Amino acid sequence: MSVKVFYDIMSQPARAVILFCRANKKFIPFTPNPIALRKFEQQTEEYAQINPMKKVPAIVDGNFKLTESVAILKYLCDKYNVPDHWYPKDLERRAKVDEYMGWQHINTRMNCAKVFVYEVLLPKATGSEMDPGKLSTAIGEMEETLTNLENIFLKDKPYLCGNDISIADLLGVCEVEQVSGTGRDISVAHPRLGAWVQRVRQQLNPDFDEIHSLVYKLRDRNRPKYAKL
Repeated sequence: MSVKVFYDIMSQPARAVILFCRANKKFIPFTPNPIALRKFEQQTEEYAQINPMKKVPAIVDGNFKLTESVAILKYLCDKYNVPDHWYPKDLERRAKVDEYMGWQHINTRMNCAKVFVYEVLLPKATGSEMDPGKLSTAIGEMEETLTNLENIFLKDKPYLCGNDISIADLLGVCEVEQVSGTGRDISVAHPRLGAWVQRVRQQLNPDFDEIHSLVYKLRDRNRPKYAKL
């Protein structure tokens, strides 16, 4: 039976889930079900029967419905025979993956997304630039998060939680790459973080670039504005 995966590639957590499924297509039978957020398809009553929160991602596995990217990724790892490095069965190695996933919600996710919203989404929706003071605060919070991501989680390892890629890397990289949609290049101030992004990207390509195609279009459009950042 195929797992139905509901996603939109403009959603960072949804990108992590669909990337994971593609990377493990030998192990996970899945059917992609795109939900166009820009068309408010997540607001339909039909979709609300799958995810009452009316957000992506979500999955339907037989009669079982599940929302929230972290829960989905852990469920898929445990149900299907995916390689152990994604979510190790060893208690200590698994706990380090859980540690990052517990931290990322109000750090990598919130602070990277906030800058993208302020610099890209709100100006497009309102036709006016974001208040410089609020934007400056948001950028400072993002920089603190990126520094912690680089110095505390990544350190001198190739991946966030060790020598192998895990679901923590998928969640983290999709949030960090969202920033590139503003035209900013985080690797300038955070070269080890930039190298990690490229490491994950190369391991998951060509799917990685395809799933980030809309973000990269925004990046190329906005890059001249922030060429010196």
